[in-house]
Amino acid sequence: FICVAASAQLSEPVRWTFSQKKVGAGSYEIHLTATIAPGWHTYSQTTPDGGPVPTAISWATNPLLTPSGATKEIGKLEQHHEDLFGVDVKQYSGKVDFVQLVNVRGNVKTAAGGSITFMVCNDRECRPPKTITFSVPLK
Repeated sequence: FICVAASAQLSEPVRWTFSQKKVGAGSYEIHLTATIAPGWHTYSQTTPDGGPVPTAISWATNPLLTPSGATKEIGKLEQHHEDLFGVDVKQYSGKVDFVQLVNVRGNVKTAAGGSITFMVCNDRECRPPKTITFSVPLK
């Protein structure tokens, strides 16, 4: 059983968690947190064209929510020239938190949802881009 568990962990180098934090009356921070296995990294939303696939967050339309500003990245941003792609890449190792501020219209319960497309690489390989969906209840 131990071998199976170890193989399963190596097959998914990024673990995502989703949460919210109330920051004011009707205002929430939505946190999309990537915990990245040692030796792996994922990319910023602003990685240039011609490079690896940047992280892309698509928010589902919800008439009860109004996003405020762009989705922020919180983590230790690493920048370097990647010969394989021929561009300067922006990446995160260990952990990165993508944070979106939203305002809820009225005093209602709803959820913020959408999808994240991301790519992970290590010094030997890159995994194909993967898309996952999420939903974060707002109370």
